Amino acid sequence: MSTMEFVFAIIVIVLIVLPAANLGLARLAEIRNPPIGKFTECDGVRLHYIDYGDIGAPCVVLFHGNGGMIQDFTISGLVAALANRNRVLCFDRPGFGYSERPRLRIWTATAQARLFAKALDQLGVRNPVLLGHSWGTLVAIALAIRNERSVAGLVLASGYYFPTLRWDVWITSGPAIPILGDIFRYTIAPVISWPIIPGMLRKLFAPRAVPEEFTKNFPVSLAVRPRQLRATAEESALLVPAAAGFQSRYSNLRCPVRIFHGTQDQVIEAEQARRLQRVLPHSLLHLVENAGHMVTYADTEAIAQAVANLNGAAML
Repeated sequence: MSTMEFVFAIIVIVLIVLPAANLGLARLAEIRNPPIGKFTECDGVRLHYIDYGDIGAPCVVLFHGNGGMIQDFTISGLVAALANRNRVLCFDRPGFGYSERPRLRIWTATAQARLFAKALDQLGVRNPVLLGHSWGTLVAIALAIRNERSVAGLVLASGYYFPTLRWDVWITSGPAIPILGDIFRYTIAPVISWPIIPGMLRKLFAPRAVPEEFTKNFPVSLAVRPRQLRATAEESALLVPAAAGFQSRYSNLRCPVRIFHGTQDQVIEAEQARRLQRVLPHSLLHLVENAGHMVTYADTEAIAQAVANLNGAAML
């Protein structure tokens, strides 16, 4: 085989064989991990969500972090803990799990908040507690800042609230680049994601071990589909600008806020939570010792109790 023939063969593999294989694997992942909830269409976007508990009870709405999906909250036991006393709505945010993410929109936290405000109206939700984890805290904050929506309270876990220099988010933003990013996502990105994921999960849960329940039941194969990799990359690119845009608006939050953060979080430093508590005098900060980024697993009971307290206060 000549050099040119060899190069041509590599090009064929990269541009034809790998995309076909990755699309096939994505479809297989969806067959093995079908939707676990319901669907609603809002503003031209099909959203996947679960609705647990008594529909007449106080409501809590959950927003997962970047790269996650509904199963993150169900596996942690948080949904079950909350459903004892609340109506629990948990969405796959746009582009994650089984929710759509139309490409012609820039899915900032504010854009997502507009979408979810309409979705909650469709579902008859009034005065909910909003619970966000990691990137999901920005969506919860954006929704609470909206003047036209009443919110009983915010529970923010492992959030990023103030801009800092973060080279990691720029490195992981590559698949969001049009055309080149698309080629990358449909060719080698899913392939190289698999060996990276175990180390990434250890970092997310450190200093604690990755729970066996998470390892067994979280659908990683859905997370490495090309379309979800695009959503993950886009949100990496939007993280710092989102925090920069919100930092001057936190004073607009009028609802009570409960802040949770692991003291040994290796993804987002705990100082982010301390800074937010200082600018929100009506907030309470709970630092969880010996816990990392996945604080929703480390102190599920305390987070569920914070939601109960906020909903209880809203009913007085």
